[in-house]
Amino acid sequence: MLTLAFLAVMKFAQPAPDVKFQQPQVSSTGDRLGITFGAGNDIFFAQSSSDGESFSRLSRIETGGKLALGRHRGPRLVLLSKSAVITAIVGAKGGGTDGDLLAWRTEDDGRTWSKPVRINDVPDSAREGLHAMAAGNGWIVAAWLDLRAKGMQLYFSKSEDGGLTWSKNRLVYESPSGTICQCCHPSIAVSPTGAIHIMWRNVLDGARDMFYSRSTDGGLTFAPARKLGRGTWLLNACPMDGGDLAISSGDEVFTVWRREKTIFVSKSDGKESDLGPGKDAAIAAGLNGSVYAVWSSPEGIQVRSTKVDQTRTLAPRGEYPRAIFTGRSVLAFWEQDGGIAMETLEEPAPLVTKDPR
Repeated sequence: MLTLAFLAVMKFAQPAPDVKFQQPQVSSTGDRLGITFGAGNDIFFAQSSSDGESFSRLSRIETGGKLALGRHRGPRLVLLSKSAVITAIVGAKGGGTDGDLLAWRTEDDGRTWSKPVRINDVPDSAREGLHAMAAGNGWIVAAWLDLRAKGMQLYFSKSEDGGLTWSKNRLVYESPSGTICQCCHPSIAVSPTGAIHIMWRNVLDGARDMFYSRSTDGGLTFAPARKLGRGTWLLNACPMDGGDLAISSGDEVFTVWRREKTIFVSKSDGKESDLGPGKDAAIAAGLNGSVYAVWSSPEGIQVRSTKVDQTRTLAPRGEYPRAIFTGRSVLAFWEQDGGIAMETLEEPAPLVTKDPR
């Protein structure tokens, strides 16, 4: 009988029988790795200086309201050189009736957190609960599904002072059909050259396909949106699955997303490759051009990379995987058994030392 060896490690166990950790999100500065996730209406944070081998004690943010959590709703994290910023959507009532995109900041490794700052400049316009955040080029950037007008639109804001203040909101995209996909999260990233890249699921003439745009002027304007992939998905419903994007060190844009029951990976030129059946995919660009995609499938959490063109199962059960390149390793995190599990996908790069002679 064939025995499968699963190398995943439970990093954060379920805190109580009636409480579970959900929606892990990760960020890295190269020397520090941070993770955030939610439980109930609270947000948790921890960091590691050992590429995830061990983590600090969990820090808790009590939101004081109803935290949008689950189905890609939940906190997002960026680590900066001397601070960390977490964003999440919180309302007094929750459930899509109200909600603002809020930002918290810590300068002491999570021991204390600032009071939240509201990012959306029209109250409750972020009530759908879906957003993305990233850092790069000295900025923190955020994109979210916005309901300030009739129909769902995609909005953007930027912070140039580490999350203390945020710019006037800018419309990234509105669909000529009257709405973008109402329940699929957007993705955002900043390239090494300072370009801001955004991906979302659109609605055009009954099709719910992935679209992409970028800004080369710091978010003042965005290029005309482009469809990703060759096929199309006619669907009179929301799949609640927005995919992910990553930028390589060579400034290549890689995206991963779902169409019908299949996961595809694509560059920003729109060409696609089929990875197999699944949902809730994430992507990371590693060393020397390597790219890793992880997703949920009927067989469990799966991974495939450009280094090994073969699908591997990381765990027989689990949901909502995330992947990150720490500067030395590629790691995957996901929900499992009420906690958060992790596996190393790409081993740390060897340290290069100078010959003492």
